[in-house]
Amino acid sequence: MTYEFFAQTDRGRVRANNEDAVTVDRDTQVVVLADGMGGYNAGEVASGMAITFIRTEMGRWLSQAGPEPSATDVRRALELCVENANHAILGASLSNPQYAGMGTTLVVGVFQQDRLILGHIGDSRCYRLRSGVLQQITRDHSWLQEQMDAGILTKEQAAASSSRNLVTRALGVEPNVQMEVNEFQVAPNDLFIMCSDGLTDMVSDDVLAQLVRTPASLEEKAALLIDTANAHGGRDNVSVLLVQAAAGGKKRGLMSRLLGTA
Repeated sequence: MTYEFFAQTDRGRVRANNEDAVTVDRDTQVVVLADGMGGYNAGEVASGMAITFIRTEMGRWLSQAGPEPSATDVRRALELCVENANHAILGASLSNPQYAGMGTTLVVGVFQQDRLILGHIGDSRCYRLRSGVLQQITRDHSWLQEQMDAGILTKEQAAASSSRNLVTRALGVEPNVQMEVNEFQVAPNDLFIMCSDGLTDMVSDDVLAQLVRTPASLEEKAALLIDTANAHGGRDNVSVLLVQAAAGGKKRGLMSRLLGTA
Protein backbone atom coordinates (compact mmCIF):
# COMPACT_ATOMS: atom_id res chain seq x y z
CA MET A 1 0.00 0.00 0.00
CA THR A 2 1.21 3.48 -0.81
CA TYR A 3 -0.08 6.71 0.73
CA GLU A 4 -0.44 10.29 -0.45
CA PHE A 5 -0.82 13.05 2.14
CA PHE A 6 -2.02 16.64 2.17
CA ALA A 7 -2.74 18.94 5.11
CA GLN A 8 -4.09 22.48 5.27
CA THR A 9 -5.26 24.79 8.04
CA ASP A 10 -7.09 28.11 7.85
CA ARG A 11 -7.92 30.81 10.41
CA GLY A 12 -11.54 31.03 9.24
CA ARG A 13 -13.66 34.16 8.94
CA VAL A 14 -14.13 35.12 12.61
CA ARG A 15 -11.18 34.12 14.81
CA ALA A 16 -8.22 36.49 15.18
CA ASN A 17 -5.67 33.67 15.33
CA ASN A 18 -5.40 30.00 14.39
CA GLU A 19 -5.34 27.53 17.29
CA ASP A 20 -5.44 24.48 15.00
CA ALA A 21 -2.24 22.68 14.02
CA VAL A 22 -1.48 19.86 11.57
CA THR A 23 1.63 17.94 10.62
CA VAL A 24 2.64 15.02 8.38
CA ASP A 25 5.79 12.90 8.60
CA ARG A 26 5.90 11.23 5.19
CA ASP A 27 8.93 9.11 6.05
CA THR A 28 7.25 7.32 8.96
CA GLN A 29 3.66 7.98 7.75
CA VAL A 30 2.60 9.63 11.00
CA VAL A 31 -0.12 12.30 10.79
CA VAL A 32 -1.32 14.56 13.61
CA LEU A 33 -4.12 17.14 13.89
CA ALA A 34 -4.88 19.21 17.00
CA ASP A 35 -7.42 21.90 17.87
CA GLY A 36 -6.23 24.00 20.80
CA MET A 37 -8.23 25.78 23.48
CA GLY A 38 -7.35 28.43 26.03
CA GLY A 39 -7.15 32.20 26.47
CA TYR A 40 -4.90 34.54 24.47
CA ASN A 41 -2.63 32.32 22.35
CA ALA A 42 -2.60 29.42 24.82
CA GLY A 43 -4.63 27.14 22.55
CA GLU A 44 -2.16 27.77 19.77
CA VAL A 45 0.68 26.82 22.13
CA ALA A 46 -1.05 23.61 23.24
CA SER A 47 -1.84 22.37 19.73
CA GLY A 48 1.63 23.29 18.49
CA MET A 49 3.27 21.42 21.35
CA ALA A 50 1.07 18.39 20.75
CA ILE A 51 1.78 17.93 17.06
CA THR A 52 5.50 18.67 17.38
CA PHE A 53 6.05 16.35 20.35
CA ILE A 54 4.04 13.43 18.98
CA ARG A 55 5.42 13.64 15.45
CA THR A 56 9.01 13.85 16.74
CA GLU A 57 8.76 11.12 19.37
CA MET A 58 6.62 8.72 17.34
CA GLY A 59 8.74 9.27 14.26
CA ARG A 60 11.90 8.53 16.22
CA TRP A 61 10.43 5.34 17.66
CA LEU A 62 9.26 4.08 14.26
CA SER A 63 12.64 4.84 12.69
CA GLN A 64 14.31 2.64 15.30
CA ALA A 65 11.67 -0.10 15.51
CA GLY A 66 12.60 -2.00 12.37
CA PRO A 67 10.65 -2.55 9.15
CA GLU A 68 7.52 -4.22 10.56
CA PRO A 69 6.72 -3.46 14.21
CA SER A 70 3.62 -5.20 15.50
CA ALA A 71 0.35 -3.33 15.83
CA THR A 72 0.50 -3.91 19.58
CA ASP A 73 3.94 -2.31 19.83
CA VAL A 74 2.89 0.65 17.66
CA ARG A 75 -0.16 1.19 19.84
CA ARG A 76 1.88 1.09 23.04
CA ALA A 77 4.44 3.51 21.62
CA LEU A 78 1.69 5.87 20.48
CA GLU A 79 0.01 5.80 23.90
CA LEU A 80 3.33 6.55 25.60
CA CYS A 81 4.07 9.45 23.23
CA VAL A 82 0.64 10.96 23.86
CA GLU A 83 1.01 10.47 27.62
CA ASN A 84 4.36 12.30 27.54
CA ALA A 85 2.86 15.07 25.40
CA ASN A 86 0.04 15.41 27.94
CA HIS A 87 2.54 15.86 30.76
CA ALA A 88 4.54 18.42 28.75
CA ILE A 89 1.48 20.54 27.92
CA LEU A 90 0.11 20.34 31.45
CA GLY A 91 3.52 21.27 32.86
CA ALA A 92 3.71 24.33 30.62
CA SER A 93 0.17 25.29 31.66
CA LEU A 94 0.96 25.03 35.37
CA SER A 95 4.28 26.88 35.18
CA ASN A 96 3.17 29.77 32.94
CA PRO A 97 0.18 31.85 34.15
CA GLN A 98 -0.59 33.02 30.61
CA TYR A 99 -1.08 29.36 29.56
CA ALA A 100 -3.28 28.34 32.50
CA GLY A 101 -6.05 25.98 31.49
CA MET A 102 -4.83 25.40 27.96
CA GLY A 103 -5.45 22.08 26.22
CA THR A 104 -6.10 20.57 22.84
CA THR A 105 -8.04 17.90 21.02
CA LEU A 106 -6.05 15.33 19.07
CA VAL A 107 -6.31 12.96 16.12
CA VAL A 108 -3.18 10.94 15.34
CA GLY A 109 -2.72 8.20 12.77
CA VAL A 110 0.10 5.79 11.96
CA PHE A 111 -0.21 4.18 8.52
CA GLN A 112 1.69 0.92 8.02
CA GLN A 113 1.22 -1.41 5.07
CA ASP A 114 -2.54 -2.02 4.96
CA ARG A 115 -3.43 -0.89 8.48
CA LEU A 116 -4.10 2.32 10.33
CA ILE A 117 -3.51 2.75 14.06
CA LEU A 118 -5.76 5.69 14.94
CA GLY A 119 -5.93 7.55 18.23
CA HIS A 120 -8.11 10.49 19.20
CA ILE A 121 -9.05 12.71 22.12
CA GLY A 122 -11.92 15.21 22.03
CA ASP A 123 -14.15 16.15 19.11
CA SER A 124 -11.75 16.41 16.20
CA ARG A 125 -12.68 13.61 13.83
CA CYS A 126 -11.53 11.10 11.26
CA TYR A 127 -13.75 9.93 8.40
CA ARG A 128 -13.14 7.22 5.81
CA LEU A 129 -14.45 7.34 2.24
CA ARG A 130 -14.63 3.81 0.84
CA SER A 131 -16.38 2.90 -2.40
CA GLY A 132 -18.19 6.23 -2.36
CA VAL A 133 -19.54 5.78 1.20
CA LEU A 134 -18.41 8.21 3.90
CA GLN A 135 -18.18 6.88 7.48
CA GLN A 136 -17.08 8.64 10.65
CA ILE A 137 -14.60 6.24 12.29
CA THR A 138 -13.99 8.25 15.47
CA ARG A 139 -16.58 8.96 18.14
CA ASP A 140 -16.62 12.45 19.65
CA HIS A 141 -15.60 12.78 23.28
CA SER A 142 -18.13 15.52 23.92
CA TRP A 143 -21.10 16.38 26.11
CA LEU A 144 -23.40 16.33 23.08
CA GLN A 145 -22.26 12.84 22.07
CA GLU A 146 -22.99 11.61 25.59
CA GLN A 147 -26.47 13.15 25.41
CA MET A 148 -27.12 11.44 22.07
CA ASP A 149 -25.79 8.11 23.36
CA ALA A 150 -28.19 8.38 26.31
CA GLY A 151 -31.11 9.08 23.99
CA ILE A 152 -31.68 12.53 25.49
CA LEU A 153 -30.93 14.43 22.27
CA THR A 154 -31.39 13.53 18.63
CA LYS A 155 -28.67 14.20 16.09
CA GLU A 156 -30.73 17.11 14.74
CA GLN A 157 -31.17 18.62 18.21
CA ALA A 158 -27.47 18.24 18.90
CA ALA A 159 -26.61 20.03 15.66
CA ALA A 160 -28.65 23.06 16.79
CA SER A 161 -27.33 23.07 20.37
CA SER A 162 -25.27 25.92 21.78
CA SER A 163 -23.20 23.38 23.76
CA ARG A 164 -21.66 21.71 20.72
CA ASN A 165 -18.07 22.62 21.67
CA LEU A 166 -18.02 21.12 25.18
CA VAL A 167 -15.48 18.30 25.08
CA THR A 168 -15.23 15.66 27.80
CA ARG A 169 -11.59 14.79 27.09
CA ALA A 170 -8.66 17.00 26.13
CA LEU A 171 -4.89 16.69 26.00
CA GLY A 172 -2.92 18.71 28.56
CA VAL A 173 -5.73 19.46 31.02
CA GLU A 174 -5.37 16.72 33.64
CA PRO A 175 -2.47 14.51 34.82
CA ASN A 176 -3.97 11.49 33.08
CA VAL A 177 -5.68 11.47 29.70
CA GLN A 178 -7.56 8.61 28.08
CA MET A 179 -6.91 8.33 24.35
CA GLU A 180 -9.21 6.09 22.35
CA VAL A 181 -7.16 3.90 20.00
CA ASN A 182 -8.47 1.66 17.21
CA GLU A 183 -6.97 -0.33 14.36
CA PHE A 184 -8.45 -0.30 10.86
CA GLN A 185 -7.67 -2.32 7.76
CA VAL A 186 -6.94 -0.07 4.80
CA ALA A 187 -8.21 -0.94 1.32
CA PRO A 188 -6.87 0.47 -1.96
CA ASN A 189 -8.52 3.80 -2.84
CA ASP A 190 -9.61 4.51 0.75
CA LEU A 191 -9.55 8.22 1.54
CA PHE A 192 -9.16 9.30 5.17
CA ILE A 193 -10.30 12.78 6.22
CA MET A 194 -9.08 14.11 9.57
CA CYS A 195 -10.54 17.46 10.55
CA SER A 196 -11.20 19.92 13.36
CA ASP A 197 -14.73 20.88 14.37
CA GLY A 198 -14.33 24.11 12.43
CA LEU A 199 -15.20 21.97 9.42
CA THR A 200 -17.86 19.69 10.86
CA ASP A 201 -19.71 22.49 12.67
CA MET A 202 -20.09 24.32 9.36
CA VAL A 203 -20.52 21.42 6.91
CA SER A 204 -22.96 18.52 7.32
CA ASP A 205 -21.84 14.95 6.77
CA ASP A 206 -23.96 14.76 3.60
CA VAL A 207 -22.29 17.81 2.09
CA LEU A 208 -18.89 16.59 3.29
CA ALA A 209 -19.45 13.30 1.46
CA GLN A 210 -20.36 15.13 -1.75
CA LEU A 211 -17.24 17.28 -1.54
CA VAL A 212 -14.75 14.47 -0.93
CA ARG A 213 -16.26 12.41 -3.78
CA THR A 214 -15.29 15.20 -6.17
CA PRO A 215 -12.72 13.95 -8.74
CA ALA A 216 -9.85 16.24 -7.78
CA SER A 217 -6.39 16.22 -6.22
CA LEU A 218 -6.00 16.10 -2.45
CA GLU A 219 -4.90 19.74 -2.48
CA GLU A 220 -8.01 20.74 -4.41
CA LYS A 221 -10.27 18.71 -2.13
CA ALA A 222 -8.77 20.30 0.99
CA ALA A 223 -9.25 23.77 -0.47
CA LEU A 224 -12.86 22.91 -1.39
CA LEU A 225 -13.62 21.72 2.15
CA ILE A 226 -12.11 24.81 3.77
CA ASP A 227 -13.73 27.20 1.31
CA THR A 228 -17.12 25.60 1.96
CA ALA A 229 -16.71 25.89 5.74
CA ASN A 230 -15.82 29.56 5.35
CA ALA A 231 -18.71 30.15 2.97
CA HIS A 232 -21.06 28.77 5.65
CA GLY A 233 -19.77 31.26 8.22
CA GLY A 234 -16.22 30.16 9.06
CA ARG A 235 -16.89 30.69 12.76
CA ASP A 236 -13.85 28.67 13.83
CA ASN A 237 -10.40 27.70 12.59
CA VAL A 238 -10.65 24.97 9.94
CA SER A 239 -8.11 22.17 9.47
CA VAL A 240 -8.13 19.24 7.08
CA LEU A 241 -5.64 16.38 6.76
CA LEU A 242 -6.25 14.00 3.85
CA VAL A 243 -4.65 10.59 3.32
CA GLN A 244 -5.21 8.68 0.08
CA ALA A 245 -4.38 4.97 -0.06
CA ALA A 246 -3.46 3.13 -3.24
CA ALA A 247 -2.25 -0.35 -4.09
CA GLY A 248 1.54 -0.33 -4.23
CA GLY A 249 3.23 -1.04 -7.53
CA LYS A 250 6.12 -3.40 -8.10
CA LYS A 251 9.46 -2.10 -7.00
CA ARG A 252 11.69 -1.22 -9.92
CA GLY A 253 15.20 -2.56 -10.24
CA LEU A 254 18.23 -0.38 -9.57
CA MET A 255 19.11 0.12 -13.24
CA SER A 256 15.53 0.99 -14.12
CA ARG A 257 15.44 3.63 -11.40
CA LEU A 258 18.76 5.06 -12.48
CA LEU A 259 17.69 5.19 -16.12
CA GLY A 260 14.20 6.46 -15.29
CA THR A 261 12.55 3.63 -17.19
CA ALA A 262 9.60 1.43 -16.17
